[in-house]
Amino acid sequence: MSAFRTIEISNPKYERDNLRFITVGTENLAGRGDICVFVPPGSTDLRNLPVVILLHGVYGSAWSWAHCSGVHLQAMEMIHKGMLPNMIIAMPSDGLWGDGSAYLPHHGHDFENWIATDVPQALQEVLPQVSAQSVFFISGLSMGGFGALRIGIKYHSLFKAVSAHSAITGLEQMPFFTTRAPSAYQQADSADESVLATLLKNKANVPPLRFDCGNQDLLVRHNRTLHEQLKSQGITHQYEEFEGGHEWPYWEKHISRSLLFFAGHL
Repeated sequence: MSAFRTIEISNPKYERDNLRFITVGTENLAGRGDICVFVPPGSTDLRNLPVVILLHGVYGSAWSWAHCSGVHLQAMEMIHKGMLPNMIIAMPSDGLWGDGSAYLPHHGHDFENWIATDVPQALQEVLPQVSAQSVFFISGLSMGGFGALRIGIKYHSLFKAVSAHSAITGLEQMPFFTTRAPSAYQQADSADESVLATLLKNKANVPPLRFDCGNQDLLVRHNRTLHEQLKSQGITHQYEEFEGGHEWPYWEKHISRSLLFFAGHL
């Protein structure tokens, strides 16, 4: 019996490039949410495959990572070359609230639980390659980096490692990209409004963690500050900077670092 009121998956007859689409009716969204999923070719009979949940940024949706960065094509090539094991890449929408939900509970929706609970459950229901024994990882860009860092750390019992690219590190940065004031996303627990506060609250259980940012990104100073704060708190992590800004060419070039990082923790 399904955990959801409705769940539908695309017909393999009409799929391309090993991408599938799932639509889930869930109480957490008070409606439906989409998940774009890369399933490696030749994996029909494989079971318990690792899963990367990949979160998009402001203005995006379930299709963004695949059709703006070709992450699934990169993954296929890396698997073919033996650089990666077979792995599922799940790319959910954020819930499509306003310009971006910030992957937090607010306004009668639980966008955090949609990612942390519904997406893994939906994958297990419709993909035989995914089970409760599958290892889960989480990454994302910009707002999705904020979501990945917060959710990956908060739900450390589920996610074995966490990565982020060009991440928002606190809710006060959301107005860089949206017309909503930070108060629109206000949380009952203020620790949920900051990556650092979430890390400090879960300091004893931080999973392997990495993040990077472009040296011309408007968020780079915030990422540098987070890096220095983590160093001062003795929280183990990897931080890297590369040439580039807050743009798809940067994320297309560096998403492979997340995939390789996760493969190294299997």
